[in-house]
Amino acid sequence: MLESVRTKYPGGRKKGGWLVVDSTGAVSEVGKQAVMQRTGLPSRDLRMLDTALSYPSAIMGRDQAIVVNLENISAIITSTEMIFLNSKHPSLTSFVDKMQQLFRHRRDSYKAPAETMNNGGDQAEENAILPFEFVALEACLQATCSSLDDETTRLEQEAHPALDKLTSQISNLNLDWVRVIKTRLAAITGRVQKVRDELEHLLDDDQDMAQMYLTDKLEDDDEDDDAREQHLDVEELEMILEAYFVEMEGTLNKLLNLREMVESREEYIKTMLDVKQNQSLQTQVVINTTSLAVGTHIVLTGMFGMNIGIGMFDPAKYGTPDWLWTVGGGAMASAFCCVVAIIWYKSQGLLD
Repeated sequence: MLESVRTKYPGGRKKGGWLVVDSTGAVSEVGKQAVMQRTGLPSRDLRMLDTALSYPSAIMGRDQAIVVNLENISAIITSTEMIFLNSKHPSLTSFVDKMQQLFRHRRDSYKAPAETMNNGGDQAEENAILPFEFVALEACLQATCSSLDDETTRLEQEAHPALDKLTSQISNLNLDWVRVIKTRLAAITGRVQKVRDELEHLLDDDQDMAQMYLTDKLEDDDEDDDAREQHLDVEELEMILEAYFVEMEGTLNKLLNLREMVESREEYIKTMLDVKQNQSLQTQVVINTTSLAVGTHIVLTGMFGMNIGIGMFDPAKYGTPDWLWTVGGGAMASAFCCVVAIIWYKSQGLLD
Protein backbone atom coordinates (compact mmCIF):
# COMPACT_ATOMS: atom_id res chain seq x y z
CA MET A 1 0.00 0.00 0.00
CA LEU A 2 2.79 2.39 0.91
CA GLU A 3 4.61 1.76 -2.40
CA SER A 4 1.42 2.31 -4.36
CA VAL A 5 1.00 5.70 -2.73
CA ARG A 6 4.59 6.66 -3.59
CA THR A 7 4.33 5.61 -7.22
CA LYS A 8 2.28 8.77 -7.75
CA TYR A 9 5.44 10.77 -7.07
CA PRO A 10 8.30 8.93 -8.80
CA GLY A 11 10.64 11.91 -8.55
CA GLY A 12 10.66 11.91 -4.76
CA ARG A 13 8.59 13.41 -2.00
CA LYS A 14 5.90 15.77 -3.08
CA LYS A 15 6.44 19.14 -1.47
CA GLY A 16 4.20 19.34 1.56
CA GLY A 17 3.13 15.70 1.25
CA TRP A 18 2.29 13.73 4.41
CA LEU A 19 1.62 10.02 4.86
CA VAL A 20 -1.36 9.06 7.00
CA VAL A 21 -1.68 5.60 8.56
CA ASP A 22 -5.11 5.10 10.11
CA SER A 23 -6.17 2.64 12.80
CA THR A 24 -6.93 -0.04 10.20
CA GLY A 25 -3.43 0.10 8.69
CA ALA A 26 -4.50 1.88 5.49
CA VAL A 27 -2.09 4.46 4.05
CA SER A 28 -2.99 7.65 2.22
CA GLU A 29 -1.30 10.95 1.39
CA VAL A 30 -2.57 14.41 2.26
CA GLY A 31 -1.29 17.95 2.10
CA LYS A 32 -0.07 20.24 4.83
CA GLN A 33 -3.35 22.12 5.19
CA ALA A 34 -5.27 18.88 5.62
CA VAL A 35 -2.86 17.83 8.36
CA MET A 36 -3.34 21.12 10.17
CA GLN A 37 -7.12 20.75 9.96
CA ARG A 38 -7.04 17.14 11.22
CA THR A 39 -4.68 17.78 14.11
CA GLY A 40 -5.27 21.43 14.98
CA LEU A 41 -1.50 21.98 15.04
CA PRO A 42 0.14 25.29 14.06
CA SER A 43 2.83 25.47 11.37
CA ARG A 44 5.66 25.73 13.92
CA ASP A 45 4.83 22.26 15.25
CA LEU A 46 4.89 20.84 11.72
CA ARG A 47 8.24 22.51 11.02
CA MET A 48 9.69 20.67 14.00
CA LEU A 49 9.17 17.40 12.12
CA ASP A 50 11.07 18.51 9.02
CA THR A 51 14.17 16.31 8.70
CA ALA A 52 16.02 19.11 6.90
CA LEU A 53 15.91 21.18 10.09
CA SER A 54 17.64 20.33 13.35
CA TYR A 55 15.33 20.19 16.35
CA PRO A 56 15.98 18.50 19.72
CA SER A 57 14.18 15.32 20.74
CA ALA A 58 10.69 16.14 21.98
CA ILE A 59 7.32 14.56 22.82
CA MET A 60 4.61 17.21 23.10
CA GLY A 61 0.95 16.77 23.91
CA ARG A 62 -1.55 19.06 22.18
CA ASP A 63 -5.34 19.33 22.31
CA GLN A 64 -5.94 16.91 19.43
CA ALA A 65 -2.54 15.32 18.78
CA ILE A 66 0.82 14.22 20.12
CA VAL A 67 3.91 15.52 18.32
CA VAL A 68 6.83 13.05 18.41
CA ASN A 69 10.33 13.97 17.27
CA LEU A 70 12.73 11.21 18.30
CA GLU A 71 15.89 10.41 16.34
CA ASN A 72 14.75 9.30 12.84
CA ILE A 73 11.09 9.07 13.88
CA SER A 74 9.05 12.24 13.38
CA ALA A 75 5.30 11.74 13.57
CA ILE A 76 1.98 13.23 14.60
CA ILE A 77 -0.33 10.95 16.57
CA THR A 78 -4.05 11.53 16.88
CA SER A 79 -6.70 9.32 18.48
CA THR A 80 -7.26 7.47 15.17
CA GLU A 81 -4.29 8.23 12.87
CA MET A 82 -0.54 8.46 12.69
CA ILE A 83 0.93 11.04 10.29
CA PHE A 84 4.47 11.18 8.87
CA LEU A 85 6.23 13.67 6.65
CA ASN A 86 6.52 11.73 3.36
CA SER A 87 10.05 10.64 2.56
CA LYS A 88 11.90 7.84 0.78
CA HIS A 89 14.25 7.30 3.68
CA PRO A 90 14.59 3.53 4.34
CA SER A 91 13.99 3.95 8.07
CA LEU A 92 10.63 5.64 7.42
CA THR A 93 9.57 2.97 4.94
CA SER A 94 10.31 0.13 7.34
CA PHE A 95 8.70 1.93 10.28
CA VAL A 96 5.50 2.72 8.36
CA ASP A 97 5.27 -0.92 7.30
CA LYS A 98 5.70 -1.96 10.92
CA MET A 99 2.96 0.43 12.04
CA GLN A 100 0.59 -0.96 9.39
CA GLN A 101 1.09 -4.47 10.73
CA LEU A 102 0.68 -3.29 14.32
CA PHE A 103 -2.57 -1.43 13.63
CA ARG A 104 -4.00 -4.36 11.68
CA HIS A 105 -3.19 -6.68 14.54
CA ARG A 106 -4.86 -4.23 16.93
CA ARG A 107 -7.94 -4.09 14.70
CA ASP A 108 -8.11 -7.90 14.65
CA SER A 109 -7.89 -7.92 18.44
CA TYR A 110 -11.03 -5.82 18.62
CA LYS A 111 -12.83 -8.41 16.48
CA ALA A 112 -12.07 -11.24 18.95
CA PRO A 113 -15.10 -12.94 20.49
CA ALA A 114 -16.59 -10.98 23.35
CA GLU A 115 -16.36 -13.91 25.75
CA THR A 116 -12.56 -13.72 25.69
CA MET A 117 -12.87 -10.30 27.29
CA ASN A 118 -15.38 -11.42 29.94
CA ASN A 119 -13.74 -14.42 31.61
CA GLY A 120 -13.08 -12.55 34.81
CA GLY A 121 -11.99 -9.14 35.93
CA ASP A 122 -8.25 -9.87 36.03
CA GLN A 123 -8.18 -11.50 32.62
CA ALA A 124 -10.23 -8.67 31.19
CA GLU A 125 -7.59 -6.23 32.40
CA GLU A 126 -4.82 -8.35 30.89
CA ASN A 127 -6.58 -8.45 27.53
CA ALA A 128 -7.54 -4.78 27.59
CA ILE A 129 -6.31 -2.89 24.52
CA LEU A 130 -4.45 0.36 24.96
CA PRO A 131 -5.82 3.53 23.35
CA PHE A 132 -4.62 4.10 19.80
CA GLU A 133 -2.39 7.04 20.71
CA PHE A 134 -0.54 5.00 23.35
CA VAL A 135 -0.01 2.09 20.95
CA ALA A 136 1.52 4.47 18.39
CA LEU A 137 3.58 6.35 21.00
CA GLU A 138 4.94 3.11 22.47
CA ALA A 139 5.92 1.93 18.98
CA CYS A 140 7.89 5.17 18.45
CA LEU A 141 9.61 4.82 21.81
CA GLN A 142 10.41 1.17 21.20
CA ALA A 143 11.92 1.85 17.78
CA THR A 144 13.99 4.76 19.10
CA CYS A 145 15.27 2.99 22.20
CA SER A 146 16.05 -0.20 20.26
CA SER A 147 17.95 1.77 17.62
CA LEU A 148 20.06 3.61 20.20
CA ASP A 149 20.72 0.44 22.18
CA ASP A 150 21.80 -1.40 19.01
CA GLU A 151 24.19 1.44 18.13
CA THR A 152 25.61 1.30 21.64
CA THR A 153 26.15 -2.46 21.40
CA ARG A 154 27.90 -2.15 18.03
CA LEU A 155 30.11 0.62 19.38
CA GLU A 156 31.07 -1.54 22.36
CA GLN A 157 31.96 -4.42 20.06
CA GLU A 158 34.22 -2.13 18.01
CA ALA A 159 35.75 -0.32 20.98
CA HIS A 160 37.11 -3.31 22.90
CA PRO A 161 39.42 -4.67 20.15
CA ALA A 162 40.50 -1.15 19.22
CA LEU A 163 41.53 -0.36 22.79
CA ASP A 164 43.26 -3.72 23.22
CA LYS A 165 45.22 -3.22 20.01
CA LEU A 166 46.24 0.30 21.03
CA THR A 167 47.42 -0.99 24.39
CA SER A 168 49.61 -3.63 22.77
CA GLN A 169 50.92 -1.37 20.00
CA ILE A 170 50.86 2.43 20.05
CA SER A 171 50.72 3.67 16.47
CA ASN A 172 49.11 6.49 14.50
CA LEU A 173 46.66 4.06 12.90
CA ASN A 174 45.48 2.69 16.24
CA LEU A 175 45.31 6.17 17.75
CA ASP A 176 43.12 7.37 14.85
CA TRP A 177 40.90 4.32 15.28
CA VAL A 178 40.33 5.07 18.96
CA ARG A 179 39.81 8.76 18.21
CA VAL A 180 36.99 7.93 15.77
CA ILE A 181 35.38 5.63 18.35
CA LYS A 182 35.61 8.35 20.99
CA THR A 183 33.92 10.84 18.65
CA ARG A 184 31.10 8.39 17.94
CA LEU A 185 30.78 7.68 21.65
CA ALA A 186 30.30 11.36 22.44
CA ALA A 187 27.69 11.73 19.69
CA ILE A 188 25.65 8.67 20.75
CA THR A 189 25.84 9.68 24.42
CA GLY A 190 24.40 13.09 23.59
CA ARG A 191 21.53 11.56 21.61
CA VAL A 192 20.67 9.06 24.36
CA GLN A 193 20.87 11.82 26.96
CA LYS A 194 18.36 13.95 25.02
CA VAL A 195 15.81 11.13 24.77
CA ARG A 196 16.29 10.22 28.43
CA ASP A 197 15.87 13.85 29.54
CA GLU A 198 12.69 14.22 27.49
CA LEU A 199 11.18 11.09 29.09
CA GLU A 200 12.20 12.32 32.53
CA HIS A 201 10.58 15.69 31.83
CA LEU A 202 7.31 14.00 30.90
CA LEU A 203 7.37 11.72 33.95
CA ASP A 204 7.86 14.74 36.22
CA ASP A 205 4.86 16.62 34.78
CA ASP A 206 1.43 14.99 35.19
CA GLN A 207 -0.21 17.79 33.22
CA ASP A 208 1.85 17.01 30.13
CA MET A 209 1.01 13.32 30.42
CA ALA A 210 -2.69 14.07 30.93
CA GLN A 211 -2.59 16.16 27.74
CA MET A 212 -1.74 13.00 25.79
CA TYR A 213 -4.94 11.13 26.66
CA LEU A 214 -6.55 11.97 23.34
CA THR A 215 -9.20 9.22 23.35
CA ASP A 216 -10.35 10.09 26.87
CA LYS A 217 -10.52 13.77 25.95
CA LEU A 218 -12.83 12.93 23.06
CA GLU A 219 -15.05 10.82 25.32
CA ASP A 220 -15.12 13.55 27.97
CA ASP A 221 -15.65 16.36 25.46
CA ASP A 222 -18.81 17.51 27.22
CA GLU A 223 -17.15 17.81 30.63
CA ASP A 224 -15.51 20.99 31.85
CA ASP A 225 -11.74 21.22 32.23
CA ASP A 226 -11.69 20.65 36.00
CA ALA A 227 -13.78 17.51 35.77
CA ARG A 228 -11.67 16.27 32.87
CA GLU A 229 -8.44 16.73 34.82
CA GLN A 230 -9.91 14.79 37.76
CA HIS A 231 -11.11 12.02 35.47
CA LEU A 232 -7.79 11.48 33.71
CA ASP A 233 -5.39 9.08 35.40
CA VAL A 234 -1.84 9.19 34.09
CA GLU A 235 -0.75 5.90 35.66
CA GLU A 236 -1.22 3.98 32.41
CA LEU A 237 0.96 6.35 30.37
CA GLU A 238 3.40 6.73 33.24
CA MET A 239 4.09 2.98 33.21
CA ILE A 240 4.85 3.08 29.47
CA LEU A 241 7.16 6.07 29.74
CA GLU A 242 8.90 4.74 32.83
CA ALA A 243 9.70 1.42 31.11
CA TYR A 244 11.51 3.18 28.27
CA PHE A 245 13.09 5.68 30.65
CA VAL A 246 14.66 2.75 32.51
CA GLU A 247 15.84 1.31 29.18
CA MET A 248 17.44 4.62 28.19
CA GLU A 249 19.00 4.88 31.64
CA GLY A 250 20.57 1.46 31.12
CA THR A 251 21.84 2.42 27.66
CA LEU A 252 23.28 5.65 29.05
CA ASN A 253 25.04 3.73 31.83
CA LYS A 254 26.62 1.42 29.25
CA LEU A 255 27.89 4.44 27.33
CA LEU A 256 29.24 6.07 30.48
CA ASN A 257 31.03 2.84 31.44
CA LEU A 258 32.49 2.66 27.94
CA ARG A 259 33.64 6.27 28.20
CA GLU A 260 35.31 5.55 31.54
CA MET A 261 37.09 2.59 29.98
CA VAL A 262 38.30 4.72 27.07
CA GLU A 263 39.49 7.43 29.44
CA SER A 264 41.30 4.89 31.64
CA ARG A 265 43.03 3.45 28.58
CA GLU A 266 44.00 6.95 27.51
CA GLU A 267 45.54 7.57 30.92
CA TYR A 268 47.40 4.28 30.64
CA ILE A 269 48.67 5.21 27.17
CA LYS A 270 49.78 8.63 28.42
CA THR A 271 51.65 6.94 31.29
CA MET A 272 53.34 4.57 28.87
CA LEU A 273 54.35 7.45 26.63
CA ASP A 274 55.70 9.40 29.61
CA VAL A 275 57.78 6.38 30.65
CA LYS A 276 59.19 6.01 27.15
CA GLN A 277 59.90 9.72 27.00
CA ASN A 278 61.77 9.54 30.32
CA GLN A 279 63.76 6.57 29.06
CA SER A 280 64.60 8.51 25.93
CA LEU A 281 65.77 11.51 27.96
CA GLN A 282 67.88 9.30 30.18
CA THR A 283 69.48 7.68 27.16
CA GLN A 284 70.17 11.11 25.72
CA VAL A 285 71.88 12.20 28.95
CA VAL A 286 74.16 9.14 28.89
CA ILE A 287 74.96 9.67 25.21
CA ASN A 288 75.76 13.35 25.74
CA THR A 289 78.02 12.58 28.70
CA THR A 290 79.82 9.85 26.76
CA SER A 291 80.17 12.17 23.78
CA LEU A 292 81.74 14.84 26.00
CA ALA A 293 84.28 12.39 27.39
CA VAL A 294 85.13 11.00 23.95
CA GLY A 295 85.40 14.51 22.52
CA THR A 296 87.79 15.54 25.29
CA HIS A 297 89.96 12.49 24.56
CA ILE A 298 89.94 13.25 20.82
CA VAL A 299 91.07 16.82 21.47
CA LEU A 300 93.88 15.58 23.73
CA THR A 301 94.98 12.99 21.17
CA GLY A 302 94.89 15.56 18.39
CA MET A 303 97.04 17.96 20.32
CA PHE A 304 99.78 15.37 20.80
CA GLY A 305 99.47 14.23 17.21
CA MET A 306 100.24 17.63 15.67
CA ASN A 307 103.65 18.27 13.99
CA ILE A 308 104.65 21.49 15.80
CA GLY A 309 108.27 22.55 16.27
CA ILE A 310 108.38 23.03 20.07
CA GLY A 311 110.31 21.29 22.80
CA MET A 312 107.32 19.27 23.87
CA PHE A 313 107.43 17.34 20.62
CA ASP A 314 111.27 17.03 20.41
CA PRO A 315 112.04 13.32 19.72
CA ALA A 316 115.31 13.65 21.60
CA LYS A 317 113.46 14.49 24.79
CA TYR A 318 110.16 12.61 24.42
CA GLY A 319 109.64 9.44 22.40
CA THR A 320 106.72 7.39 21.20
CA PRO A 321 106.29 5.53 24.51
CA ASP A 322 105.79 8.82 26.33
CA TRP A 323 103.19 9.85 23.76
CA LEU A 324 101.35 6.55 24.14
CA TRP A 325 101.33 6.84 27.92
CA THR A 326 99.93 10.34 27.65
CA VAL A 327 97.19 9.33 25.22
CA GLY A 328 96.34 6.20 27.22
CA GLY A 329 96.21 8.16 30.44
CA GLY A 330 93.95 10.72 28.84
CA ALA A 331 91.61 7.96 27.64
CA MET A 332 91.46 6.40 31.08
CA ALA A 333 90.83 9.79 32.65
CA SER A 334 87.95 10.49 30.19
CA ALA A 335 86.39 7.08 30.87
CA PHE A 336 86.72 7.62 34.63
CA CYS A 337 85.03 11.04 34.39
CA CYS A 338 82.20 9.52 32.32
CA VAL A 339 81.60 6.77 34.92
CA VAL A 340 81.67 9.27 37.76
CA ALA A 341 79.15 11.50 35.92
CA ILE A 342 76.74 8.59 35.38
CA ILE A 343 77.00 7.57 39.05
CA TRP A 344 76.24 11.14 40.06
CA TYR A 345 73.20 11.25 37.71
CA LYS A 346 71.82 8.14 39.38
CA SER A 347 72.43 9.53 42.85
CA GLN A 348 70.45 12.64 41.87
CA GLY A 349 67.58 10.52 40.50
CA LEU A 350 68.14 11.59 36.90
CA LEU A 351 68.72 8.00 35.79
CA ASP A 352 67.04 4.75 36.84
